[in-house]
Amino acid sequence: MRKRIVSARKFIKPSFTALVEKKRDGGEFSDEEVRFIVDSILDEEMPEYIQSALAMAVFFQGMSAQETAIFAEEMMLSGEVIDLTNIARPKIDKYSTGGVGDKTTLVLGPLAAACGVVMPTMNGVDEEYGISNLAKLSSIPGFNPVLDLKDFKKQLKKVGCTFVAQDPEIAPVDGIFYKMRLQTGTIPCLPLITGSVLSRKLAEGAEGLVIDVKWGNGSFITDVEQAKQLARSITRVGRSMKRRCVALVTDMNQPLGDTVGTGLEIQEAIELLHGRGPEDLKELVLKLGMEIVRLAGVAGSTLSAKQTVQRHLEDGSAFEKFKEMVAAQGGDTSVLDEPEKFPKAKHIRKLPAPKRGYVHTINAGMIADGVVRLATLKNGKFDPSVGVSEIKKVGTQVKQGEPLMMIHYNDEAKMEEALEYLKGAYRLAPKRPNPPELVVERVA
Repeated sequence: MRKRIVSARKFIKPSFTALVEKKRDGGEFSDEEVRFIVDSILDEEMPEYIQSALAMAVFFQGMSAQETAIFAEEMMLSGEVIDLTNIARPKIDKYSTGGVGDKTTLVLGPLAAACGVVMPTMNGVDEEYGISNLAKLSSIPGFNPVLDLKDFKKQLKKVGCTFVAQDPEIAPVDGIFYKMRLQTGTIPCLPLITGSVLSRKLAEGAEGLVIDVKWGNGSFITDVEQAKQLARSITRVGRSMKRRCVALVTDMNQPLGDTVGTGLEIQEAIELLHGRGPEDLKELVLKLGMEIVRLAGVAGSTLSAKQTVQRHLEDGSAFEKFKEMVAAQGGDTSVLDEPEKFPKAKHIRKLPAPKRGYVHTINAGMIADGVVRLATLKNGKFDPSVGVSEIKKVGTQVKQGEPLMMIHYNDEAKMEEALEYLKGAYRLAPKRPNPPELVVERVA
């Protein structure tokens, strides 16, 4: 763990109430005050009601870039900071705010490794929307999403990528404060998101970070301007912490790719790792992959980055890295070579278009809600055979009765419950709408 640089002047501890009042009135915390707050949370000295009051005060008054950087660094230093200096390759991680049907991280980890970049991925609860990447990977028989920090480092050195659950020793104060944010309705607070993301990703050993900030009805950020502000906040604070950061603001007003569901999404990721798959997913993987290799210094120009990423997708090396990663974490790689071995649902039913027209809007969040209801088992896990596929996208013309999607299900009662969400997700119109831009803004 890195040592803190502590000021030589004596710090007089303020009362917790004084700290809340200072932020409530728009004041800026000193570096020492931020350290005191983090230490007090870690040592369980700060009462929960004070934590909640602080979270609310920051939600309304914000934090400066300096406050946020110190907050991120102190939360990072509250637990283990992984040392990856014995790995000579560049270490770049990717963070996403989570979206419906988003399989990009599943593809980018092995793709980055094939390109010579290490991606030390730990999956946080804020990187999912309905179904997490680890739930998707758990549809592969035997896959183990839990590694201790020693095995985490070993796998990064050998394979170049991991997909594991967040280790409790990584930024523990962030974990404590995140629960408080959930209880106080302060999850959307930009400086708190920024501090949370950077504390965890940098504690994992990342030297740089590529961020995918999603906005729309399939994301917890529904306002595009707020998404742009978050992208700017993370990149600005990341640079102040001497880390390379690039962010893309991307559209999440319809599912990404053609499937939503655990096993179905893994099969779609396999298609992408062979250079195939839906165009929107390919486009985003290509653009994020280019940012990763450029940030890592593996490729210089935009053209060189594009060629590097495309080559490793098309020559099979990214897929081989994916298999190597799955095998290292105990998964059965035979299903990757033969995706038809994935469990199949007992029933497949179309969701018919109620009239002729163009798909005008899709509520991706409602599709996610429908799939979660369709797939959730009594033990809280997801049925790997269940989900939706062949999703018609915005701008697609359909005839009456033509399928808007195909629904894979095993339980009739769950199907009826999910159907209300899936039906309500689509709006048809007589005129073709302009399809949304997938990448809204690049922030670097």
